[in-house]
Amino acid sequence: MQFDKYKISLLEANQSEAFFNLIDDNRSRLEDFFAGTVSKTRTLEDTIAYCKEIAQRILDKSYFPFMIIDVETNDFVGLIDVKNIDWNVPKAELGSFIGTSYEGKGIATEATSLIVDHLIKTYHFKKLLCRANSRNIGSINVILKNGFELEGTIRNDYRTTKGEIVDLNYYGRIFD
Repeated sequence: MQFDKYKISLLEANQSEAFFNLIDDNRSRLEDFFAGTVSKTRTLEDTIAYCKEIAQRILDKSYFPFMIIDVETNDFVGLIDVKNIDWNVPKAELGSFIGTSYEGKGIATEATSLIVDHLIKTYHFKKLLCRANSRNIGSINVILKNGFELEGTIRNDYRTTKGEIVDLNYYGRIFD
């Protein structure tokens, strides 16, 4: 998938260093809501091992990490991951972030749109959902611009890395 000067592709095991750099450059922003990814990418060596684990999860169709890549620099600029997949329904959750220097340019919105289309055409999901802290206006805007609707707010639903228990808004989109 491609748009403007960006391409979207699944993370490959040999891209560990680029993945590590993206996480490391944004680590302080990601600690609370990408806690698992942050904890498994503390060093490049950790990241190499984690990328091998991810490669197996992709083969198992239990996790799909889509990287947003600047085609001019080949740098990773963001991630949209597909997780908590339930093939019985079938449904999945999307999570995303964009690097600080790429925020506010519509990149995450466009990438999400392309990935949603890909997921529906390729995997025939009936429902996709997103969770966002009610204070995360940027993520909420991406979610709403992609046709997701607020289904509700779950109070005291998530403990951040800092130990704060926060409410999360749940957004869903249904596909026929």
